Amino acid sequence: MSSFRLMLMFSHNTFKIIRGSILISPKRTLFVTRQGLFRRQDAPVLRCNLSRFIKRSSSTVAGTEKGEDSFLKWLLLLIPATTFGLGTWQLKRREWKLELIRDLQSLTTSEPIPLPIDSMEIKQLEYRRVKVRGRFDHSKELYVLPRSPVDPEREAREAGRISSSAESGANVITPFYCTDLGITILVNRGYVPKAKIRPETRMKGQVTEDVDLVGVVRLTEQRKPFVPQNNVKANSWHYRDLEAMANVTGAEEIFIDSVFECTIPGGPIGGQTRVALRNEHMQYVITWFVKHIFTHSLSCLKTCLTCLDC
Repeated sequence: MSSFRLMLMFSHNTFKIIRGSILISPKRTLFVTRQGLFRRQDAPVLRCNLSRFIKRSSSTVAGTEKGEDSFLKWLLLLIPATTFGLGTWQLKRREWKLELIRDLQSLTTSEPIPLPIDSMEIKQLEYRRVKVRGRFDHSKELYVLPRSPVDPEREAREAGRISSSAESGANVITPFYCTDLGITILVNRGYVPKAKIRPETRMKGQVTEDVDLVGVVRLTEQRKPFVPQNNVKANSWHYRDLEAMANVTGAEEIFIDSVFECTIPGGPIGGQTRVALRNEHMQYVITWFVKHIFTHSLSCLKTCLTCLDC
């Protein structure tokens, strides 16, 4: 009985449901959406609002696509211009580097000057030819290895190869007492093959009398990556460390490469000065200009496609 009475009350009495700000009656037809309930009478208004929303979405998408297209267009114009500028800059850098190498090579063949004693002055004379007179102390030879003989023509032919056909050996560094200056310096007498590293195998070139010597001034050398440390105890040197070499031999921190013309018969071969300046600018020139051609082609293709769409 109580259940029947409850059903009557539910059918004859209206109840109110508040959802947002909408008052809903149970006698009216309702629609359920994700945003709540609405009446059938509200359907035209909903369709109008939906139409406006679609138009706004379409205009927003069109504006976004237009913005992206404009950004891509400017990007495809900027990249070719940038790569062309970088390629041109590397061309100028290459010309500067080649001119610098020519200047250094001219120093190694210029008229020799007397060797100064002042260390600050010597630091300004790298690759400059100097002349000294004195005698060698063969009892304190140092060996820089492995080394191959300097041959510019061969090195130009084999540039870029993984392996080289040059014979491996060592450069012989010998203390040299300068009788005209009263100091002992270090002289790179030159290259010897591996079989001639030991002094007893080249006794003919181990002169003891005073000689006139012309050499190229060299400064101390920083160890490069992957180059082994110098082994002082084993007398195995891999780079030019003037401070360590001077401590071992008792010489001043002055180092010269003997020129080829001063080679003593039967001794090391002089003229082992390499004008070592890194010059890879042509590779950079090719890289940047190839990128310029590629990106410029993309820019032209994009322009053509845009014209076809219009």
